[in-house]
Amino acid sequence: MELFDIIDENGNPTGKIVERSIAHAEGIPHRTAHIWIIRRRNEKTEILLQKRSRNKDSFPGKFDTSSAGHIQAGDEPMESALRELKEELGIHAESADLQFAGNSPYLLPENFMEKYSGMKKSLLLYLRSPGRDRSSYTSKGEVEEVQWFDLEETYQQCSQHRDKFCVPLGGLQLVRQFIKSNGNTIKE
Repeated sequence: MELFDIIDENGNPTGKIVERSIAHAEGIPHRTAHIWIIRRRNEKTEILLQKRSRNKDSFPGKFDTSSAGHIQAGDEPMESALRELKEELGIHAESADLQFAGNSPYLLPENFMEKYSGMKKSLLLYLRSPGRDRSSYTSKGEVEEVQWFDLEETYQQCSQHRDKFCVPLGGLQLVRQFIKSNGNTIKE
């Protein structure tokens, strides 16, 4: 059974916990951690997106954040982010490998998993590409494939092609802002 910290309007744990299915069914706010893997290629910024397994209960077969997951009750956000990165993409990273991009409310559509209508507070982290091509990322059934996308084109397409993408637009916008203010740290 997965347990989440219930959060307040600022994204801070309240000291209460809730089981995952209840949080989703009743729209109880909880936290997630998102890692966005970015690289520069041919003078453009690219973002690595994962295609969710067709067996997932939410957004099966759609492209999503590089790596993301719920923050378990009592866990630190960085701990959860690094665990998800390892589980989903086979990347062993340390907190020093990541840069904090910001926090973002993550509002989900009312039809998410039929009932869910709520807010997740997402910790957004940035990881410069560890220099792998997409064939070297591994997963254990959660991810069908990974693919590099042009960041700006993806941002434009995400709102128009929800049949292909389930990337949280608020998070993607925050990543774009982070890249604009820290662009010189992203290397080819």
